[in-house]
Amino acid sequence: MYLDALRTLLARHVRPDSTTAVEGVLISKVERPAPPSASMTGTVFALIVQGAKRLALGDRVYEYRAGQYLVASVDLPVTGHFTEAPALGFGLTLRPETIAELLLRAGPADLPRAGGPPSGIAVSDAPDELLDAVIRLVRLLDQPRDRAVLAPLAIREILWRLVTGPQGAVVRQLGLADSSLTHVARAVRWIRDNYREPFRVEDVAQLSGMSVSAFYRNFQAVTAMSPIQFQKQIRLQEARLLLATNPNDVARVGHHVGYDSASQFSREYRRQFGVPPSQDAARLRAPAALTLP
Repeated sequence: MYLDALRTLLARHVRPDSTTAVEGVLISKVERPAPPSASMTGTVFALIVQGAKRLALGDRVYEYRAGQYLVASVDLPVTGHFTEAPALGFGLTLRPETIAELLLRAGPADLPRAGGPPSGIAVSDAPDELLDAVIRLVRLLDQPRDRAVLAPLAIREILWRLVTGPQGAVVRQLGLADSSLTHVARAVRWIRDNYREPFRVEDVAQLSGMSVSAFYRNFQAVTAMSPIQFQKQIRLQEARLLLATNPNDVARVGHHVGYDSASQFSREYRRQFGVPPSQDAARLRAPAALTLP
């Protein structure tokens, strides 16, 4: 019942750019399955109401379909595609300051006890209470007079359902200034901003405020990769975006993203995307090219 109502609402409000009149609320529609493509997750709550999607993060694979949601608490490099389409989904950007405010208002007994270091991505079934809150938020898109006042309240309810739900530990750590996830997120941002440059893991651990052993353990738990593997993912994704606009400059693109060796760049690019960069560049500029994020 909830999914049917939500499907009708989302279909009415979907836009080509996925945005809505409420900041941070996204509605997306995909007409047909497509080959896997690389992208960054953002920090997001993503609910599928029709279709199915598969994401790969390092050596982990996440699949979710109608009635299930995904939470990404760190902006991570993933490869994903819709395996069943047409697909329709709802998204909400997760803002640490809003989650922190909720946690301050909650009593210790209101929040489930956290376990070990959480993964940066988690998938769960959406309970009726969460679906109902999403429906009420989307309905406000038809009510401009009420939207400015009631949309923030509906968003807070959705976040509360997430914080107290089965993946609450993942979401809660996003709002905690001194959580292990926050420290890892600081390292992730640094590596993304400096992906061209070599680095010592010890230095990034220190920047994150963690011992080297704790940093390795928590970084692996959150991202499913080592820091060096994470840097490689960022480099190769950036290279692919550059090749889409500079298809005849493979060597320069490899050097630009941090590879001193053209053969190493070609070898790692092929391992990641299935074809060498020159061949992929030709495919990217073809009329039927894979759409990049």
